Amino acid sequence: MKPQDIVAGKSSLWIFGYGSLVWKPDFKYKRSKVGYIKGYKRRFWHGDNFHRGDDEMPGRVVTLIEEDDVCTWGVAFEVTGSQMEESLKYLNVREAVRGGYLTRAVDFFPRGTNQPPVQALVYIATPDNPIYLGPASTEEIASQIAVCKGNSGHNIEYLLRLAEFMRVSCPDVDDPHLFSIEAALLATIRPILLAA
Repeated sequence: MKPQDIVAGKSSLWIFGYGSLVWKPDFKYKRSKVGYIKGYKRRFWHGDNFHRGDDEMPGRVVTLIEEDDVCTWGVAFEVTGSQMEESLKYLNVREAVRGGYLTRAVDFFPRGTNQPPVQALVYIATPDNPIYLGPASTEEIASQIAVCKGNSGHNIEYLLRLAEFMRVSCPDVDDPHLFSIEAALLATIRPILLAA
């Protein structure tokens, strides 16, 4: 689905972030809301050879995997007027060109409200993407994250900021995949930090 198809005839657009967008949207928006989408689980199964890694050592970043009876928490940003075109142009480069993500329309459910869901645009990397890495053990993912660095910084930062977002903004939500990788990473780097 092309972003233009989603925004046609609309005066505003919601964009759902579940990875680095939750702490670093880097585009102007009218407002943001924490909430979730249904039918997807967050997984560190996508490779990143620009922002958090390189061609020789791609970092691991999150994508969404379809699965019934699950939800993924994140932040939705409402963009209006000229912000719509500007944000989509920026995100096309950040997520689609450099990251290989595709766009989909999803229902976003704001936290703690009785409001109906709103349609939001989300970026998802699929197994068809050449830098899609797929599943690996918690320890393998943590080890890869521990050594990768790209143009936007170290892959460790990506993991720790995402875990911090979940603890601060969604304290009642458990994300075993995310938190188990964080624990494995900290166990991996703790001896290095203690030796320094």
